[in-house]
Amino acid sequence: MDNLITFSITVFTGFFAIMNPISNMPIFLSLVQGADKETKQKINRKAVFIAFVIISIFVILGKFIFELFGITIPAFKITGGILIFYVGFEMLQSKKSNVKHLQKTNIDENIAVSPLAIPILAGPGTIVTAMNFVSNATYVHIGLVLLIFGLMCLLTYITFSLSDFIAEKIGDNVISVIGKIMGLIIAIIGTSMVIEGIKISFGLLK
Repeated sequence: MDNLITFSITVFTGFFAIMNPISNMPIFLSLVQGADKETKQKINRKAVFIAFVIISIFVILGKFIFELFGITIPAFKITGGILIFYVGFEMLQSKKSNVKHLQKTNIDENIAVSPLAIPILAGPGTIVTAMNFVSNATYVHIGLVLLIFGLMCLLTYITFSLSDFIAEKIGDNVISVIGKIMGLIIAIIGTSMVIEGIKISFGLLK
């Protein structure tokens, strides 16, 4: 039971760091700028739902994808860790990750699919994080990952729904600080994945 609680906390922390609704909120606001409230909510709902479906597919079919392409767990953890570290490092440098770089977009509900759902919410970093949690997991762990990611999507939906109010109250400086903290956490998660991958490769895990 204690292991499941620890696992759940780790999964939530990982998803929260990589998806961070507060950091993504300014991106959402910039994309829907000028849209009416109803349109904003439609885009919000569609983006969050699509993101959940995408990550669920990778979580459920993760092991099959590994076998299909002959991907080993150590290789995945090392490569994925480097990718996640890079995203976190860019956030610490106050740069927008290339994965999340946006061009000027016209108001269109299709922005819920791209770039909002992909790659902002369900980008490579989120996919790598999700698959890392289920790379060698039981069905109970897979269920927990899906449940926690669903909770993360709900938090994202609520944050985006209240985005105008939140941005007005906390200001850009606080959002920037939160982004840097999340960047540090993401970088640490990436480093941990690389270390674990190396340990598995050389049989150093106890």
